[in-house]
Amino acid sequence: MSTARTIAVVYDKGAVAPAQFAAGLSGLGELLFLLPGSAHNEEMRPLLEQVGRTLRLTGDPETDIAAVRAENPAAVLTFAESQLTTTSALTSALGLPGHSPETTLMLIDKARQRARLAETGVDRVRSIALTSADEWPRVAAEVGLPAIVKPLRGEGSRGVFVVADPEEVERLVAEVFVTADATGTTVVAEELLQGRTGLDFGDYVSVESLCGPQGITHLAVTGKLPLAPPFRETGYFWPPALPDGLEDDIRTLTGDALRALGVTNGLTHTEVKLTPDGPRIIEVNGRIGGHIHQLGQESSGVDLARVAALLALGEQVRLPPLRPDRVHFVFIGLAPVEPARLVAVHGEDDVRALDGIAGYRGFTRIGEELPGGVNTQILYLVWGSGADHAEMAALYDKTLSALAYDFAFADGTTRRVTPAELLR
Repeated sequence: MSTARTIAVVYDKGAVAPAQFAAGLSGLGELLFLLPGSAHNEEMRPLLEQVGRTLRLTGDPETDIAAVRAENPAAVLTFAESQLTTTSALTSALGLPGHSPETTLMLIDKARQRARLAETGVDRVRSIALTSADEWPRVAAEVGLPAIVKPLRGEGSRGVFVVADPEEVERLVAEVFVTADATGTTVVAEELLQGRTGLDFGDYVSVESLCGPQGITHLAVTGKLPLAPPFRETGYFWPPALPDGLEDDIRTLTGDALRALGVTNGLTHTEVKLTPDGPRIIEVNGRIGGHIHQLGQESSGVDLARVAALLALGEQVRLPPLRPDRVHFVFIGLAPVEPARLVAVHGEDDVRALDGIAGYRGFTRIGEELPGGVNTQILYLVWGSGADHAEMAALYDKTLSALAYDFAFADGTTRRVTPAELLR
């Protein structure tokens, strides 16, 4: 019988792929994958069982806590936004490091998060929670227009809209509440933070922070390419390209937000809007950001999945801020906002052959049906590095020019579409 300690991962679709965190956690202990009920998890179970054991969760907290306690794990962690609550319940019951239930609730509930940041004086953004379409008049009166409307809980820009005038409300109301979180019909409406002009790239950044017994270390400020409408992410890069002094202000604001929310353990991903009046919090997420694991490995040789596991084990982890000499990037290709079926891909080998491109990965199979929508639905990823931000920008333009995709649309037509056209 093995005497190795057990590391339990509450698994679901998340910011780190199974192969990545399995490699990162190698040697730390035996992996036990805790699987909440879902079609995705049933599909992935045979693969997960190749690198560890699996345990199905029932959804009943008491039953699941008892089952996991019997496994005597040394750590419980997750890389999935959807499993933060389950993970917190387990770590709290078992006396293991992790987010407290109170902190977790504020990390996943955007209304509570806004309220705590406002009451502590960290950042005041006008925000209200709505439970029915009848409450829409409150948006203009209490938040003002334009406003951003999004599910109370969610990720990947799912169900996020901008309402610029009262007439748009009627058109959007059905879609907003249909795509709201699974608990019912609650959505959040908040003032639309306007980005400052004159920036070289996107008007927002993220901050990747390490929180542990030693305090908070902001590992990196992640620069962003401009969003595709309405809020679809198109790429990230380290280090950012920011005016002098702004990065320090961003780090200070993020640290204040994490302390206000009571974050004491784990990796966090905080999105910050760069406004004419200074940085403002978009939202704080209680887990590693999407594709940030890849940036860490490619740019600095740091495995952030392993770092997350060490923190969950209660170990002290000391890392300096990660600031590579070259500009490392991940470009995101977006799927169509219209429903479509992928018919063909052109130019993949041309992209892979570009100097500075380290890899291309398609996320959609030929023949796959794509549902459309305004969430960030990934068609492909391209990653690599350039000597500076200008070289990165040139590689981005070359990538967009080299690729093309054939889609069959619902109207019966098949059209060739470039990545640039998919960003509109």
